[in-house]
Amino acid sequence: MTQTKPPSRSSLDRFSPINLKPIQDDAWSSIFKPPPNESVEEKRDRIARQQEAQRVSREIDEGILESKKLFDKKKKAIKVLLLGQAESGKSTMLRNFQLAFCPTYFHGEALIWKTIIQLNLIGSVKKLLSIVEDELEISGPRSRSPTGSSSSLSDHHRRTRMRLLPLLSMETNLTRQLLPEHYDPSRTPEICVRAGSGWKTVLEKVTLERRVHPPGQRRQITGDGRSKDDPTLVLAASKNDIISLWEDEIVRQVLKRRGVRLEDSPGFFLTDTARIATVDYEPTEEDIVRARLRTFGVEEHRFLQDNGSEWYIYDVGGSRSMRPQWVPYFDDVQAIIFLAPLSFNQVLEEDRQVNRLEDSIYLWKEVCSNPLLARANIILFLNKMDILQKTLAAGIKVATYVPSYGNTPNDVENVTKYFKEKFRAYHKRLSPRPRTFFCHETSAIDTKATQAVLAGVRDGILRHHLEELNVI
Repeated sequence: MTQTKPPSRSSLDRFSPINLKPIQDDAWSSIFKPPPNESVEEKRDRIARQQEAQRVSREIDEGILESKKLFDKKKKAIKVLLLGQAESGKSTMLRNFQLAFCPTYFHGEALIWKTIIQLNLIGSVKKLLSIVEDELEISGPRSRSPTGSSSSLSDHHRRTRMRLLPLLSMETNLTRQLLPEHYDPSRTPEICVRAGSGWKTVLEKVTLERRVHPPGQRRQITGDGRSKDDPTLVLAASKNDIISLWEDEIVRQVLKRRGVRLEDSPGFFLTDTARIATVDYEPTEEDIVRARLRTFGVEEHRFLQDNGSEWYIYDVGGSRSMRPQWVPYFDDVQAIIFLAPLSFNQVLEEDRQVNRLEDSIYLWKEVCSNPLLARANIILFLNKMDILQKTLAAGIKVATYVPSYGNTPNDVENVTKYFKEKFRAYHKRLSPRPRTFFCHETSAIDTKATQAVLAGVRDGILRHHLEELNVI
């Protein structure tokens, strides 16, 4: 009789259920297994801990699932970057986009922008008073001359300046609230906010007049229910002095002699003082679009179009220190709207040795050649055409700042054509793959013309997006 050998165990048999560790030896189970001699109260606490752990686990799973849904949805949305140097008009163009395609949202923020406009006006007054102060110090005793020389300021200007000083302290206080981190008025000459800092909430507290505040909430308000930070009343009381100083012939001569053109600066409202410096002022659409607000960081804006398409527009800071923040937003972007004002006679605020237009062309070359943007449409806006017209009308020669311009006629048509061809040539030569050159001449403060351009741009971007998705 042959003795049968027990079958040899295969390598798989070693991992069969009979060879696994008992369930009680599992690390996770040991955490929740009942301890020896568990009391009723201990059992209740243990079960409560298990239920809480399961609840947290479900929340985490649901959060991951929701995040994935949002990510997938966002991947299908249209993403547009607004690029350009500081003061190129990106935020103004964004507000034009809001006005054209999301008018309810645009008008819902009118009160917030009212305060920004008032601060813009006070900012221009501040620049004007600084020049007046410098001139008074230079003129010295002559300013008190009874003859009232037409070439120097007088005690009248000194007294006007003194009456307007309260406006400056109000501006400093409000600006400090908008940008509380390391605020330094000497280094921050204009209104600045940090993206995502809740600056709109700060302005809502200022602008929502006669609000009913919750019990126990203390806020300093004026006799008519306004916030103490609301500049409306102080501006209205200063209206005549502001108009008088701005229209003063001697002050105008001083500005001309110093080569200062406040009217060319963004957020300029001095010529609208009679309308804005009133108690019942309400900003117009054009006022809101023209308002100047400098943003640090990147702001994301979501738009839902009537046709159901979802858009994300990213407004990124254009100063040199903020440009490294652009790159993370290059991934999967469908279009870039690049704003390049033809400011051939201006320099960068952060580097007075760099010409603004040269810097725009340098940025354009960098964007066109970036491989991450090879599939994106790049749309050039030669912005602030109104400023270019005024500059050329003042007799300022392009060849003085751009020697290669030579003897070409110094008019808007030829100047625009010359620089457009420069941008076109770099676009063609530096793009990683062939793409169409799109260029529009815009003045962002001309809302109707700009909205017409944006409508065409929007349709073009949407068509390109659908082609990429193989929908058309």
